[in-house]
Amino acid sequence: MLSTSKPSPPLGSQAIQAPSLTPQLVHVSPATCHNLSLFKDLLREYRRLDDTITMRLNRSNAQFRDRDREGTSAKGSIQDQACAYMWKELVENWKRRTEIVDYCVKVVDQSMSEKHKVLDGLEGDVRVTRKTQAELFADEVKRNQVHNELSVEKIIRQRSLDAFQSRCRYFTPPMNDTEARKWWDAAQSQEAP
Repeated sequence: MLSTSKPSPPLGSQAIQAPSLTPQLVHVSPATCHNLSLFKDLLREYRRLDDTITMRLNRSNAQFRDRDREGTSAKGSIQDQACAYMWKELVENWKRRTEIVDYCVKVVDQSMSEKHKVLDGLEGDVRVTRKTQAELFADEVKRNQVHNELSVEKIIRQRSLDAFQSRCRYFTPPMNDTEARKWWDAAQSQEAP
């Protein structure tokens, strides 16, 4: 008997591992940066890969073992292939998050700079001065929150790198992959590239 019902959505760890069936393209705008809740939610979504790295490494190993059994595997050991795949995912994710944080740092810094210029140009209008000072204070709070995310990123990357290296002890990115090497070297020295 054929069932015409829709397939059930991926649940549990499969939902975390599998790509979304309806991926969303997120456009980060200045409004995203000024809405701290939205900004932090966006980063939380991007950090899911790092939060589930051990499980994802297990799944990646299983996936490459299955490919090896089917004869569709590339050259190299299963462990090397799984590690290379996960490293590529980590680097892409770290890169996207860094771009978002850097963009928002610039947006908030620019907003503060504009308000400072407005304050410098105001003479005598107490109401407008107070309003601009209040907006400047709010931007300063946002700026501190966004800048704190840079520190959080370092911690998350280091934690992920430690988990990755505990499973992929002999992995190093290929020399011809400059982007992966840049992130690898930066992660070893605990800096952002």
